[in-house]
Amino acid sequence: MDSYDAPELTPRQDASSRLKDFFVGATPLQKRLESVRKQTSFIPTPPRRKIPQGSQLQEDVDPQKFAFLLHKQWTLYSLTPLYKFSYTNFKEYSKLLNAFIAAEKQKGLAVEVGDDFNIKVVFSTLMGVKGTQRDPEAFLVQILSKSQLPSEHKEGKVLWTGWFCCVFGDSLLETVSEDFTCLPLFLVNGAETNTAIIGTWFQKTFDCYFRPLAINAFNLSWMAAMWTACKMDHYMATTEFLWSVPCSPHSLDISYAIHPEDAKALWDSVHKTPGEVTQEEVDLFMDCLYSHFHRHFKIHLSATRLVRVSTSVASAHTDGKIKILCPKYLIGVLAYLTELAVFQIE
Repeated sequence: MDSYDAPELTPRQDASSRLKDFFVGATPLQKRLESVRKQTSFIPTPPRRKIPQGSQLQEDVDPQKFAFLLHKQWTLYSLTPLYKFSYTNFKEYSKLLNAFIAAEKQKGLAVEVGDDFNIKVVFSTLMGVKGTQRDPEAFLVQILSKSQLPSEHKEGKVLWTGWFCCVFGDSLLETVSEDFTCLPLFLVNGAETNTAIIGTWFQKTFDCYFRPLAINAFNLSWMAAMWTACKMDHYMATTEFLWSVPCSPHSLDISYAIHPEDAKALWDSVHKTPGEVTQEEVDLFMDCLYSHFHRHFKIHLSATRLVRVSTSVASAHTDGKIKILCPKYLIGVLAYLTELAVFQIE
């Protein structure tokens, strides 16, 4: 089971927090988006969504090309459109970002790259990680350690990874001009200090704005229902829920594990709309879980806060942490995360 306990703030993390405060500052584009948002009405959560399915675009690509995206914990951010971004300039971006990281290191800022600073920054395209042909191509940024031996041509270990994607992002694509590239979902695996510095470079270079993407209990419930509804060839993990009980002086967590086949049977008993999940079904599914738990333990989970959901498809935490487990539903998981990211920046 993954641990999501928040560590105490250290001087290094404090420096990272200051950097993050800088790179999430409002840019001119963000101010324009905020102005538009104030002039538009609130968009309610859709009452129904499609059950995640496999993607033909993903199936056309060698699964090994994106296998490394699975079984890792990613931290989520939303990202406003990138101004004057070009896929043909990846080599130039790699050199510029590498130089920027070196300059930040010389300033004495915390950079998690080791003492020798023998690194390489690589930009590359993630083919197939998209919902439609209209979606921009996803791309990957990695910080790699260079081999210390001249005869070695292999790259060293990956020190930091971040990737940008847009899966069924039509609502955002329709609102921006051709000068902008819309990749609203940013996923990171690596030191927070590196994330802050790389985010600063992206903001300065592409006039964009990053913001941590939290997942509230309402959206976690939707994830639980949609992922339970997915047909699995075989189950890889127990279906598990974690609720937080606010109390003093320390919070109390309640974990509720269910055999995945039992969770699917419960879902099938409340599911009435072929190929779709409705708000009513999500509510019924969660209410059944609450009732079953109360019957056995006399605890009202409705008085607590859902903070984590884990299934064989993926696991998600309210802090904005995600781990995708099933390659078949990679695009389906990213589609919902893209929806949440788009709503946060619109």
